[in-house]
Amino acid sequence: MAQPIQSSLPQPGSGPVDTERQNRPRRTWRQALKESAPLVLPAAHDALTARLIELAGYPAYQIGGFALVGSRFAYPDIDLAQFGENSAVMRDTIAASSLPVLVDADDAYGDAKNVTRVVQGYEAMGASAIFLEDQLAPKRCGHMLGKKVVPAEVHVGKIRAAVAARHNPETFIMARTDALAPFGLDEALRRAELYLKAGADGVYIEAVETTEQLQKIGQRLRGAALATSILEGGGRTPWKDPKDLHALGYSMLLYPSTVIFRVTRAIQKAVDDLKAGRPMPPRESVTFKEYEEILGLPQWAVIEDEFVGKHEVLGVPDGKAG
Repeated sequence: MAQPIQSSLPQPGSGPVDTERQNRPRRTWRQALKESAPLVLPAAHDALTARLIELAGYPAYQIGGFALVGSRFAYPDIDLAQFGENSAVMRDTIAASSLPVLVDADDAYGDAKNVTRVVQGYEAMGASAIFLEDQLAPKRCGHMLGKKVVPAEVHVGKIRAAVAARHNPETFIMARTDALAPFGLDEALRRAELYLKAGADGVYIEAVETTEQLQKIGQRLRGAALATSILEGGGRTPWKDPKDLHALGYSMLLYPSTVIFRVTRAIQKAVDDLKAGRPMPPRESVTFKEYEEILGLPQWAVIEDEFVGKHEVLGVPDGKAG
């Protein structure tokens, strides 16, 4: 069972944040599952968030399209941004942390050729796990109404293509089905089993609506690497304690909205306070020094002192010209 997560962000005067952990090799997704299940997976929408998740002591995290397109483009999650736009954010975010990361590949933006491009592209950036969903384009957030899904055999082909495309057999391929809303739980379970037989390493049924459904899914798919997503602040899946979800058979718990919704409220409050002439509340912010430490300034200073040299000016040794 995963240990309770406690923040390692500094308190005033507590000294530098330990960012040395970011130099360690990235574990595989299977290692993270074996060592830390259930994986509680907050969504990072940018590089700073990925770093803060690591500093807080999480063993892994996700990069979800819902938070990414909202923060990057101020778009709703309705298929307005695709691989070319999203991959730039993915690359920078993955590079900011050494944690294993699950990335949202949506419906792969096309057929098996696109699946191959997306899987190999994200794998090259350092993604540890990739999930693909069976929605019919234009796809939308899994907790929205009005979803449609492709025939099951179409997504079976995509999963098989994803498994064949990966260069590293440790890259974890997860299949998501959105069939519950349009076709009911029985069809969603049937698809989940088909996707596992097609080679998916893990599976999840999106937007589960009741505790009873969570229980039935856990029983039917017992033994599989099983995920669920809890979209706090208005999603369709009821909140349950991570320990209870693990007891039901879930080993990966995705929280796509938790961070971005709180970030949004914090930004709203900051700009409102500034407009009203109110100073920044110390308890609701970091200090300049703390921010520098989170970004690793002490480590960059060591590199600068070691390799640039205190007396080197514009490439002239000892600052002497001629």
